Amino acid sequence: MKRILILLLLACATPSFAQIKFARLFSDHVVLQRQKPIPVWGWAKPGEKVKVTLAGQSMDAKADASGKWLVRFKALEAGGPHSLQVSGKSGNATVNDVLIGEVWLCSGQSNMEWPVSAAKNYEEERKNAEFPQIRHFRVDHVVTLQPEQDLTAGEWKVANAETVGGFTAVGFFFARELYQKLHVPIGLLHSSWGGSQIEGWISKEAMLGNDELRSYAQNLPKTWQEADAIMDKKLKKQLFKNASYDPTWEDEKKYISPDVDFTSWQKTADGVGQWDWKGLMGFRGKGYMAKEISIASDWVGKQTTLSLAENDGPVEVYINGKPVHEGAAKGARKIQLPAGTWKEGKNILILKTGNMVSASWFGPGLMGSANDLYVEDGSRKTSLAKDWYLMPAFAEKHEYAHLMNNVGTTIYNAMIVPLLPFGIRGALWYQGESNAGRAYQYRQSFPLMINDWRKLWNDEFSFYWVQLSSFGVDRDSNKGSNWAELREAQNMTLSLPKTGMAVSTDVGNPLDIHPTNKQDVAHRLATQALKQDYGQNIPYTSPLYDQLQVQGSKAVISFKNAENGLTVKDRYGYLKGFEIAGDDKVFHYAKAEIQGNKVIVSSPDVSKPVAVRYAWSDAPEDANLYNADGFPASAFRTDSWPGLTVNARFE
Repeated sequence: MKRILILLLLACATPSFAQIKFARLFSDHVVLQRQKPIPVWGWAKPGEKVKVTLAGQSMDAKADASGKWLVRFKALEAGGPHSLQVSGKSGNATVNDVLIGEVWLCSGQSNMEWPVSAAKNYEEERKNAEFPQIRHFRVDHVVTLQPEQDLTAGEWKVANAETVGGFTAVGFFFARELYQKLHVPIGLLHSSWGGSQIEGWISKEAMLGNDELRSYAQNLPKTWQEADAIMDKKLKKQLFKNASYDPTWEDEKKYISPDVDFTSWQKTADGVGQWDWKGLMGFRGKGYMAKEISIASDWVGKQTTLSLAENDGPVEVYINGKPVHEGAAKGARKIQLPAGTWKEGKNILILKTGNMVSASWFGPGLMGSANDLYVEDGSRKTSLAKDWYLMPAFAEKHEYAHLMNNVGTTIYNAMIVPLLPFGIRGALWYQGESNAGRAYQYRQSFPLMINDWRKLWNDEFSFYWVQLSSFGVDRDSNKGSNWAELREAQNMTLSLPKTGMAVSTDVGNPLDIHPTNKQDVAHRLATQALKQDYGQNIPYTSPLYDQLQVQGSKAVISFKNAENGLTVKDRYGYLKGFEIAGDDKVFHYAKAEIQGNKVIVSSPDVSKPVAVRYAWSDAPEDANLYNADGFPASAFRTDSWPGLTVNARFE
């Protein structure tokens, strides 16, 4: 009996790769890249010989010491369905409904992750989603400190009305246009993460070879405990301007006093929502929320109701330093306050909260509706939704969630390494919003990542990206723009071979960082691929600044990709979005006129032009220059004067 028990225990302890299997990517409905050698891999017992077959080809391999085996089939033309099989002494495995076609890696942050279900005209798009030869594989969000061997989840899904809602919208609309033009299967390998910085997607080895990121890579944490300590220091530096400052219990008791100083607190526009998106990424533990409230004199003597959005853990409430409520509750809280609780004029409301209990992923703070944040006297209501201050309780037990931006390289380790060397035609990239504060450094980090991935795949595949859309305010160039500087870095990266860019400022939403018009964005990516990868003779890209010539008081701007001329999209025919400056470096809004494939820019305030800028704003709503083929011109500047982000560095 003891011997049987030992054998059972040994069987349970056997590594998962002892049973022959394919890597997770090779599952039913997979699309494999045509016209290139096809790498296929998986696991078996260490040293085991395996036979792998696909579309009449048979390949032999031997598992290495870790149990991994890999074969490369000769290139195939589009077609299928085929079956993919592997067999050996420890068993066999089969993948069904395998198609050969075009595979595109879709990556970046939330605008790439944005699903078809949230895109413009979703119900109409569902009706046009029956494409059994378009397939989508979504890689789960995972971060690891060391490179992973394989994915733990994920499956290929066939496009139809029921599944398409979960596809990347940019990817699906891109794939649909390609399929309708090429009539070959299209596979979308979707690995993106909302809010992610580019540094999370770059390998440690690439960072070590880059002057800007080398020191960071040399000090990467080896454990999550080390990572938490680094996050703690970064957050303290952000709040207190001193990474070594350790507030004590006595220090943090002052947070509930009526004369609390908010200088070091994190200011946030809204009282509801995850702290992760309010500048306190990953913090998990107790913390304080504060708001200044102005109370009218006739409320002081009245009973009032304080309504708070939900945190189902213990919550302490203080008004002007006095405790008025404590306890745990589900849903919005309605706290009855006796007359005399408030004073006339400025009042200080302090909440001490911890992590949500039923939704531990949320962390501290309040979730639900902003409409649940108010104070009322029975007949009048004052909203408390806006303008709050946040402060973590560093003196109490806390930790950090393992999110996309805790540690550089960790997304690459878990969400790119397991994809190597899966055959792809190219990559689509929509990211940069989270790097806008370090736009100058993006000039290095973005091409570094592209070259890194190409080296890892051993393939100089095509790489196309979406230039940042419009979001935020539309200010003149004298105030500067992080987003314009990031767009400039994206423009500069076009110097790499086999790259292309979709300009999207005209289809953005200044009030929403997630514009729902993903169709036009995808079309502009698709034209890049159709022209550069598939040889179709079509207009495919946007006008780009070429050179500046000064003729007296006028600046003459010429463009690339404007062979058929330029045009303006404005019902009055006026070209907008241009600014001009002289030696004083002061920009003035300018008159601009199209002459063929050039734009003549001038201003009565600038007699000797030195520099011209176009669409140099976070949200350049006025920009309306297009080429005759219908593609919007990219934002640009002719000068190289220092920008807002010139000294910002990744830490």
